[in-house]
Amino acid sequence: MSLCAGGYQGQASILTASMHELCATLIAQGGPWAGLVFTPNVTAQGESAQSLFDSVEQGRRHLCYMASGYLSHRVSELNILDLPFAHAQREAFFDALDAQGGVALAEAVARKTGFRVLGFWDNGQRHVTNAVRPVRSPTDAQGLRLRTLDSALYRRSLQAMGFEAMTCDVKDLVSWVAQGVVHAQENPLTNYLGFELWRHHRYVSLTGHFRGALLLVCPEHWYQALPREHQDQLNQAAAQATQRQRERAAGEDARALQRLSELDIELLGPNDLDLTAFQHSVRDVQRDVLQTDRKSTRLNSSHITISYAVF
Repeated sequence: MSLCAGGYQGQASILTASMHELCATLIAQGGPWAGLVFTPNVTAQGESAQSLFDSVEQGRRHLCYMASGYLSHRVSELNILDLPFAHAQREAFFDALDAQGGVALAEAVARKTGFRVLGFWDNGQRHVTNAVRPVRSPTDAQGLRLRTLDSALYRRSLQAMGFEAMTCDVKDLVSWVAQGVVHAQENPLTNYLGFELWRHHRYVSLTGHFRGALLLVCPEHWYQALPREHQDQLNQAAAQATQRQRERAAGEDARALQRLSELDIELLGPNDLDLTAFQHSVRDVQRDVLQTDRKSTRLNSSHITISYAVF
């Protein structure tokens, strides 16, 4: 059986570049990797992102990335990654994921799904854009329908921030925005630019409400069936691709801000926003996630110490 990898973003995406690099590294190993085929954007072929994830879990494909929020309804431990306004410091966040915190989360994913986590990628901080008015506070968010990804925690957090949160697959994101099905959306700046949402949304609020984490995954049963040599090759290639992906992501916001300065948009930075009001609006959400289970382990960083459930 030929090996297949997939993604759900276009050629300009740093995620696509990182997957190309991962696949090239594996193909260079020869053997079973020689015929590995990568489809950069399955949505361009009419497929949904969810169907990509399903195909990997079922073993019909063998590699993909996915935002952690897509899986948190099945793996509640992943909610720790999506706590609103909790992970401002990028370096500390990924240091924790490269240590025991990441090991515990990967083990939870393997227990509860058919996925094996090969790495944690950086999806940047997520911000709000809209077509109606400047959004400086939760009051400004009232009455705005906002598209987000399919995560109950995302929806609840954004509802608490004042928006009417709605979900669609990423393949429908641009059409929802262009047709006015939603007034607003939230994404990393690189996606706002990559999907050319600036053509419809001229108001950008740098809320930084979530720090996005992506899971690089393969089918667990397929991984376990690989000879040890091929497991090692996959692990090494994934570690290399993860490091390079994070390096690309680290400079992406700066590049995006430079590009935004060239567009006809209204950009509100953190100093223009009532971030205290936004942070206050999600306190109950944070509390409920952290109190999900009485047994807990700790994810520590220099910025924040928080508990997440371990079942």
